[in-house]
Amino acid sequence: MNGVSQPQPSNFDDIVGAPSKGSLEGDTFTYAREARSRIDEWWDVQIAKPVVNRLWHWGVPAVVILVAAVTRLWNLGRPHILVFDETFYVKDAWTLWNLGYEAGWSAEADTLFAAGNTDVYTTDPSFVVHPPLAKYLIGLGMAAFGPESSVGWRISTAIVGILAVVLVLLIAKKLMRSTLLAGIAGGLMAIDGNAIVMSRVALLDNFVMFFVLLGFGAILLDREWSIHRLDLKVRAKPESDWGPELIWRPWLMAAGLALGLAAAVKWNGLYFLAVFAVYTLVVDALARRRLGVAFWFSGTLFKQAPVSFLLTVPIALAAYLVTWTRWFTTDGGYYRQWATEGDNAWKGAFEWVPLAIQSFVHYQTSVYNYHVGEMRPHNYQANPLTWLLMVRPTSMYYEGSERGQNGCLADLCGASITGIANPLIWWAATAAIVYLAYRLVRYREWRVGLILMAFGAGYLPWLLYTERTVFQFYTIAFEPFMILALTFAIGHILGTRDDPAWFRERGFVVVGFYLALVVAVSVYFWPLWTGVQLDYYFLASHWWLPTWR
Repeated sequence: MNGVSQPQPSNFDDIVGAPSKGSLEGDTFTYAREARSRIDEWWDVQIAKPVVNRLWHWGVPAVVILVAAVTRLWNLGRPHILVFDETFYVKDAWTLWNLGYEAGWSAEADTLFAAGNTDVYTTDPSFVVHPPLAKYLIGLGMAAFGPESSVGWRISTAIVGILAVVLVLLIAKKLMRSTLLAGIAGGLMAIDGNAIVMSRVALLDNFVMFFVLLGFGAILLDREWSIHRLDLKVRAKPESDWGPELIWRPWLMAAGLALGLAAAVKWNGLYFLAVFAVYTLVVDALARRRLGVAFWFSGTLFKQAPVSFLLTVPIALAAYLVTWTRWFTTDGGYYRQWATEGDNAWKGAFEWVPLAIQSFVHYQTSVYNYHVGEMRPHNYQANPLTWLLMVRPTSMYYEGSERGQNGCLADLCGASITGIANPLIWWAATAAIVYLAYRLVRYREWRVGLILMAFGAGYLPWLLYTERTVFQFYTIAFEPFMILALTFAIGHILGTRDDPAWFRERGFVVVGFYLALVVAVSVYFWPLWTGVQLDYYFLASHWWLPTWR
């Protein structure tokens, strides 16, 4: 059925093909079969073998996941000190785990904590500006491995980073219907420096990325679900001017849950919730128009939009509030007693609101005021306008040594953890975003629109805060969509069987050469992502831009 049926890929399309090239019939693509490269012919013979077929479809994802696990788990406990903002989140996680709220620490707490003295916190509440979910997850790792273990500090972040690669694999396979392209997408995510570093330090942003990916996957599945059911309902009752409302949309509710949890890590998850929700309404409106619904726009606005709101926002809000349960059930949290003190309690029409809720609203308002007013300069702050060019990556850790210190064999050594993405991945992905923007305007491809929508939800809101103190590593929240954009562009370079044989063969050469370079560059930058001590001059050779040092 036009606009509803999902493509059934041919054998080769499932292996290599770029789905958006060819003849478009609704969501189904057909390809000419006249042009056959030598690679096509060879692969057809190989993939017809059951053993090769199984190894390909299961082996490629397995290898990618193995690489992701190694790059994130190898020597995870090094260095055994709190790096960068771990000084906040690890200690906050431990007090949250023990007290139910984040508490204060002594001035020497970092040194004592790294030495194994992890119970030197006070019971005085600490003002924290991010919701608690990710800190609970960090605390879970510490409870499992012990708070004195630097592996325990970081294991939850690492596991989430591995699972994110799995999600990128699955989403790419669903979007592009290609095991090869799914493997490329997952592989790029597995070996990129920004993704590796953010999976090896106990910061919050990796958790935002993970829950956003879950929400994105749910939105992708809801698109298929809702279009199909809308088609059935319109055909059953074609005389309806506005079309039906879809009340049962489990994947939309799952997206609301996932994005509510993203907001329960950091508030930028709210941008994804808002943009993804609007996207579902755009999909609904266009589907109604394709199906001939007379008042397709007003039908979406007045019938489906209120239902979609109720299917997402209350679930997201409930998910957010549940993560604050221990703040409500204990007495010591920051601002927990605000409404009971002095003359703070609300008066008039809202006097009936429970005091705990009043205190909570005041806390959230204070957090908002902090976020919009955070202007303190930082040596590694990076204007969002420069993020896509990776002008100022964040140095998480640096330790210099002289000959004979810490095993240094040169006159001067350095060990660094710096969130420099693989430049060949990052800059190519930026170019791919521009290419996809062109394709969206030129061809209006829904896959392109979906990827750009998610990228924009993660990046564009930050352009409103160019004066605020922000960092390059915030980009991890939308990096998977840059990877998907790059993979989509790679699919077009590889081509499909309706392309001339020479184009196909050159495409494989170009992509193969590019991927080999990407792997080589990741190997080259690996020491800077994992704190390996290097000769200082070799270390400095990784600073391709003066702003990278």
